[in-house]
Amino acid sequence: MFPVRLPSIWKRFTSTIISRTPPPKAHHHAAIPDSVFPAGYVVTGLHCGIKKNPEQLDLALIQSISPQPAAAAACFTRNAFKAAPVVVSEAVLRRGDGRVRAIVINSGCANAVTGKQGTEDAWAMVRATDALDEEHAGDGATVVMSTGVIGQTLPIAKVLAGIQSQALSTPTRNLGSTFEAWERAARAFMTTDTFPKLRARNFIVGGREYHMAGMDKGAGMIHPDMGPPRVASTPAGSPSPSSPSSSSPAGQLHATLLGCILTDAPVSPRSLQSALTYAVDRSFNSISVDGDMSTNDTIIALANGAAAADAHEIDEEHNRGEYEAFRDELTAFAAELAQLVVRDGEGATKFVTVSVEGAATYADAHNVASRISTSALVKTALYGEDANWGRILAATGSVPLSVPLDPARVTVSFVPADGSAPLPLLVNGEPENVDEVRAKEIVSAEDLQIKVELGLGFEAAKYWTCDLSYEYVRINGDYRS
Repeated sequence: MFPVRLPSIWKRFTSTIISRTPPPKAHHHAAIPDSVFPAGYVVTGLHCGIKKNPEQLDLALIQSISPQPAAAAACFTRNAFKAAPVVVSEAVLRRGDGRVRAIVINSGCANAVTGKQGTEDAWAMVRATDALDEEHAGDGATVVMSTGVIGQTLPIAKVLAGIQSQALSTPTRNLGSTFEAWERAARAFMTTDTFPKLRARNFIVGGREYHMAGMDKGAGMIHPDMGPPRVASTPAGSPSPSSPSSSSPAGQLHATLLGCILTDAPVSPRSLQSALTYAVDRSFNSISVDGDMSTNDTIIALANGAAAADAHEIDEEHNRGEYEAFRDELTAFAAELAQLVVRDGEGATKFVTVSVEGAATYADAHNVASRISTSALVKTALYGEDANWGRILAATGSVPLSVPLDPARVTVSFVPADGSAPLPLLVNGEPENVDEVRAKEIVSAEDLQIKVELGLGFEAAKYWTCDLSYEYVRINGDYRS
């Protein structure tokens, strides 16, 4: 028998890529002083039995304990297969005219594509959480979120028992306002996340100091496209409108992401919704791990006014300046939370900012950034630390724009995260004599920026993405087991 000689190309395919372990991520979570968290909320996380491991928390509760219900706003997935908790939460917000008292979240089961039983279970979670506030039990003032495996029903008896364990009369009640309580709640959000995503800060609007805290989860099935709740005339359970809001780019593949942002500032429900929609378009709707849209994506914001009971509500019609100051604080905070999701992307070894400038419209810039961020060729090149900028151009040129793209105006650069000089790759359509050693140094770093200038106008947008690794395939190849 003659020996078989492998072609030289086989050697190339088997020797150029080295499997890399994702970098440590625990440093993205740290203790926060109790005084930074917003007033008027108690929270907790616990294990109710959805997850097999009793050490893994799977149920979170958040209550606003201010005398009046909190203003509430939300942005929900535009996926046609909206999960039961999404449909139910939209109904709760409509019934309460944008005011609620609590949020309940479970992880380990998405309660999505679960038919009538799933809807009944979501409503049961609402009623059980309402009952924790004996004075307002039955008000239907709780919104609900779920994350985990799609197509499986909740072990609802276990979930309800977990909620009931936090009743005032029970010795197991551990709702609190300390960092430890907030951390428990953040951990209860987690599925394949490697660290709890929790942030808090103070800010000033109109000369008064307020506080804001946020928790989110997500590591895979991340490319969200969320919008405000459907109008009241839309029947519950019917598909959401297919067209995005005017400020959100159209026609995108968008993703499971859950998050909540809580503040003790007084904000009217309509202005909270307006601010949240603006913030989500520039944060959570601008991230991608794998380009896949979830059935459950939800971001909820509450504003209970507990820090200033005597202050007027922040409202965009009555005081535009205060509203814009609050909106911008919310947007910056949402962007910080959103970036944590990308940093914890399943198998990710890179955190990449895609910056598109010089577009005719914001939607054009956002669409180009999205296309680059979801390109499998770009993402695999980033994992391989290959400065293959031709793939960036191919992705850029594939996007229909409101003004036709002129390749002779396009400039592409790599921007290092260490503050050193950017590396031009293409300038006004002409390739540069690229220093390949320097290019390799930049793409080998954990953080980097891809900057694309279109030369068509003055609008800009950013996306945050990661690379695509062997580890991502391993995680998602056996997720249900």
